[in-house]
Amino acid sequence: MIRLRFAVVLLVCATTAGCTYPSAGSSPTPSRPATEPTATKSPAPKPTGPAKPATGTAKAIAAELRQARVVAVRPDVPGYQRDRFGQAWTDDHNGPGGHNGCDTRNDVLAAQLTVVQNRTAKSCVVVAGLLPSEPYTGRRVEFRKAAASKVQIDHVYPLSRAWDMGAARWSAQRRVDFANDQAANLLAVDGPANASKNDAGPGEWMPLNRAYRCTYVLRYLQVARKYALPITAGDRTAAQAITPTCP
Repeated sequence: MIRLRFAVVLLVCATTAGCTYPSAGSSPTPSRPATEPTATKSPAPKPTGPAKPATGTAKAIAAELRQARVVAVRPDVPGYQRDRFGQAWTDDHNGPGGHNGCDTRNDVLAAQLTVVQNRTAKSCVVVAGLLPSEPYTGRRVEFRKAAASKVQIDHVYPLSRAWDMGAARWSAQRRVDFANDQAANLLAVDGPANASKNDAGPGEWMPLNRAYRCTYVLRYLQVARKYALPITAGDRTAAQAITPTCP
């Protein structure tokens, strides 16, 4: 049987160019395709924006207060100017949204407004939008580029307050990153409400919107911890007073 199969192979190869003769008793080796199929990689997932800050709860606020560094009063450190924290709303920072070709103010408006309209399809400049329930007042506030001051971007932990509390000793880049921290410290709010807040902390100011007070306090404390900034004794007292009203 082996001799007969070998003879058949010889007969076929005699009429086929480039044939390799197998040795007796061996089985033919199956041919391989010229190229092997390659695995198809799934497209990389698109990056997502920063997660929304947590809602203020009594447990979360209490946990932050246990870690907070408290000073009796806010010191007065001379030398504060807005440009000590870099060009206003620069894109040249290291946080979320940094170096994306769009300034921080428009990044925040695009993220926190609804029904956003841009100047053009390819522009990141926001010309219109809506705050259905503005955080500090709870009211519906419309944004229009022609009356931009109606919606302002607030630093939850204010810049001049940070300067007095330790930022005067920071590097210039750290101050820029703090001023443009979209994820932690920036909030699109009603212009007049922001003006009333000025550079106060929870010890001197609370939102008119009672439903947002717990979240405001939590965000303030979280920013303080993130940047190793202290809070005042008045801030702590206000946070402790608000805690029983929080979920």
